[in-house]
Amino acid sequence: MSGEARGVAAKDVWIRRFREARLASGLSQKQLGIKAGLDQFVASPRINRYEQGVHHADYSMSQRLAAVMGIPVAYLYCDDEEVARLLLAFNRAPRTARRLAVKLLTESVES
Repeated sequence: MSGEARGVAAKDVWIRRFREARLASGLSQKQLGIKAGLDQFVASPRINRYEQGVHHADYSMSQRLAAVMGIPVAYLYCDDEEVARLLLAFNRAPRTARRLAVKLLTESVES
């Protein structure tokens, strides 16, 4: 696959995951933009342009948006559905469950 084809696919993944995460968070485009530090007058149009693929958030903005939505920024870039679900579950799990999950997965790979 060419670099250009991979770039388009990666952009599409980000757009889809971003929109899904925003809707799941229950935030409007304007609310999300304002909470991520955008001016109230550009918040809604900017988030809409991200969701439409007209503009793409840089990594720093992706971090801020993810933090507001309570998701790991890696989720926005993940192109594997199973890993994406794992990222969300891991992010929501208490620290003890995270440690256990890492231990179990590490042991299963090493054996």
